[in-house]
Amino acid sequence: MTIGPRETIVVLDFGSQYSQLIARRVRELEVYCELIPYHVPADQILHLNPLGYILSGGPASVYAPGAPHLPEFVLTTKKPVLGICYGMQLLTYHLGGQVDPGAEREYGPAEIQLVNPEASLFNHLPALDRLPVWMSHGDRVTRLPAGFQVLAQSQNSPYAAIGDPARGLYGLQFHPEVTHTPQGKELLQAFLYDICGCRGGWTPGNFIKESIARLQTQIGHGKVVCGLSGGVDSAVVAALLHQAVGSQLTCIFVNNGLLRKNEPEQVTQTFAKEMHARLVAVDATEDFLSALAGVTDPETKRKIIGEKFVRIFEAEARRLGQVDFLAQGTLYPDIIESASRDEQAGAAKIKTHHNVGGLPEDMDFELVEPLRYLFKDEVRAVGETLGLPAQIVWRHPFPGPGLAVRVVGEVTWERLETLRAADAILIEELWVADWYHQTSQAFAVLLPVQSVGVMGDYRTYADVIALRAVVTDDFMTADWARLPEALLARLSNRIVNEVAGVNRVVYDISSKPPATIEWE
Repeated sequence: MTIGPRETIVVLDFGSQYSQLIARRVRELEVYCELIPYHVPADQILHLNPLGYILSGGPASVYAPGAPHLPEFVLTTKKPVLGICYGMQLLTYHLGGQVDPGAEREYGPAEIQLVNPEASLFNHLPALDRLPVWMSHGDRVTRLPAGFQVLAQSQNSPYAAIGDPARGLYGLQFHPEVTHTPQGKELLQAFLYDICGCRGGWTPGNFIKESIARLQTQIGHGKVVCGLSGGVDSAVVAALLHQAVGSQLTCIFVNNGLLRKNEPEQVTQTFAKEMHARLVAVDATEDFLSALAGVTDPETKRKIIGEKFVRIFEAEARRLGQVDFLAQGTLYPDIIESASRDEQAGAAKIKTHHNVGGLPEDMDFELVEPLRYLFKDEVRAVGETLGLPAQIVWRHPFPGPGLAVRVVGEVTWERLETLRAADAILIEELWVADWYHQTSQAFAVLLPVQSVGVMGDYRTYADVIALRAVVTDDFMTADWARLPEALLARLSNRIVNEVAGVNRVVYDISSKPPATIEWE
């Protein structure tokens, strides 16, 4: 099977908290999109042959010294451009317009008046002349560049939407990518389809066809091992590889001692007995715990676990004969957050994911990562299309380093067992209360502190368990789940009474950002 070039939109990231949402919304409109820092070398972007560019918002002022600049190729390639918030101001400033501090800042809901309802950017809007939108800016455009016209305005922004139709250049002072702009999807749809000329077709079915062809080209007649965790990411990778290369694939499941209660048995049952996968199961609990002894730094934990996984895969591969490739379930958020060396040079690193930054430089395998440009919900859609069991497709995400990054501080067998017991109670109660599928990810964390308590007539000094449950669309941003008080009370009561050595339970109500979903 051969595949043609994929139509692509590039989102240049200038540091907005909403940048990932732009990419998500574009993909929801069935157009492939990549989010790339604005300072990445031009050749790395131009090889994608994008049909258009979207410039994200950002915290800077375009007139300030050292502010992010507009890469020259964005305009010289003569492709359509949509600037959002800072992106619009940057486009204006670069083309000779004027940007100044606003008399009043605009943060939150606003209403815009369409000045030119016939503009192509408004092609898919209902018959309205006013639209509710979400603003988040302190500066504003005060003079348009030559060739531009005002398309919409708000009370505080005389140029809330602007356009130069002859050159395909448009700007929005508000954020169409957030749900608080109800018609934002229609605005993006008009830019993608009517202005950039996209045809769509970025669907799970087409992704599967493309991936199988790419995997066959990459692997050829080589042998590949797939690190199987039992989660949806590695399961989808294994299913894609099975369709692409069949008997050339061997799945390796490593019990590192950092898994949840009964998880090793469940993985073996699902993949070896129900899915009939060629599965090699390895119990490496002692190896991992020995390597982690005395380690408290989370980045060090991730690197130790990442390297240990690879060394075990290498040892098992040698028993299988010549193996050329290691497949794993790296996702797009992993790449963005880890700021991988080859694609995000210079980007801020939030944390190293064990299957991105934790891999050793001298490993024997070439990596196979067919999901590295997908978000979690896209992976689930692909899993459903592949026919994977629902209990795998909709299982909550589990970090590659496992419970090692949920045992805050030193990892010991005793602390792991405490955490496993508490986590099992949380998941059981979420299912009973019909809240498992209402949350995107939920887990327990064992804190490195102890607190005073009273049990019966005795004073205790015991461990603290933190519970974390979040809701999210893409795992790039998340909000804490508003679990019912009765459920939280039941969880606290069961954990304190059933898990030895725990006398206090707390609930994490932090959003992402500023927090991350995991604690380490």
